[in-house]
Amino acid sequence: MTTAQQLSFDVQHSDAARTPAERERVLAAPGFGQTFTDHMISIDYTEGRGWHDARLMPYGPLTLDPATSVFHYAQELFEGLKAYRQAGGTIATFRPYANAARFNQSARRMAMPELPEDAFVESLELLVQTDRDWVPTTEGHSLYLRPFMIATQPALGVNYPSKTFKYMVIASPAAAYFSGGVKPVSVWLSQEYTRAAPGGTGFAKCGGNYAAAFVAQRQAVEQGCDQVVWLDAFEHRYVEEMGGMNLFFVFGDRLVTPDLTGTLLPGVTRDSILTMAADLGLTAEERKISTDEWREGCESGELTEVFACGTAAVITPVGSVKGAEGGWTVGDGTPGKLTLQLREELTGIQYGTRPDPHNWVHKIC
Repeated sequence: MTTAQQLSFDVQHSDAARTPAERERVLAAPGFGQTFTDHMISIDYTEGRGWHDARLMPYGPLTLDPATSVFHYAQELFEGLKAYRQAGGTIATFRPYANAARFNQSARRMAMPELPEDAFVESLELLVQTDRDWVPTTEGHSLYLRPFMIATQPALGVNYPSKTFKYMVIASPAAAYFSGGVKPVSVWLSQEYTRAAPGGTGFAKCGGNYAAAFVAQRQAVEQGCDQVVWLDAFEHRYVEEMGGMNLFFVFGDRLVTPDLTGTLLPGVTRDSILTMAADLGLTAEERKISTDEWREGCESGELTEVFACGTAAVITPVGSVKGAEGGWTVGDGTPGKLTLQLREELTGIQYGTRPDPHNWVHKIC
């Protein structure tokens, strides 16, 4: 845990907040990441001074010098988590301290300052408490929270990182990440492009990883697929992750997920599923899995289900695979029994309809 630093938030409420009627129109069909709430969090950092000027303020544009470091060298990072309206009206988040720890892990890799974990969580609490009316009441909807940090020093030169930074949190009401409910997605095996290599930034949640992925995602769509699956950088045969999500493979009562080698994002949802698997009496294994094993397992019937997981998409079944050498179907192409069971268990914990044996739910208001 990062060293504690006491921060006092200055609070400035918006004079131009949306009316209840305007807000309800958005909440009726929020999409994902399209509309943002009335307020945001901002905290500044200066080398030698530390974190300062913590404030909740009206949502609005930023003014930055054209030479600001983030524009030229992509020194930035972000997180993603959700606030849920639970049964009875309580609003809660899911494992925010895990996100805080991963935020700081990314910060260390990106030569950026760590934010005290308590300050990270407090910033989420303050924004959600202030904009609580933006937390949807529709089943399966949530308020998506996006904490992020950017380098703000206006200077060109790659010999040193920025000495000033800005941490922010914005929030957006969200429906399902994939439209159409829980239905299998099709995936494209990317053998032309590489997401990350050992020693790189694959484990960090930084924008550069995602910017480099757009061309492969566009290729996946051109091939008629929903998402891209990344393979290892050396042989292009071992599965790593899907877009911005981790992958699980179901062999009967055994779960297999690619092991964390420094090139994969250590997903909070991934970690939660590994724990839930043990609770359900399943065997969970972290190891390499090749595209050959994936295809041959589906052909033999030994591999019955595949699903992706992440904060935005929760647990999403994979129904079919396509690559340069052909494609295949996972199981019968429909959502698998275990995939749906794990999804129901996880969302039940998040929305407060199932027991929370590991105290993952963090109540806000």
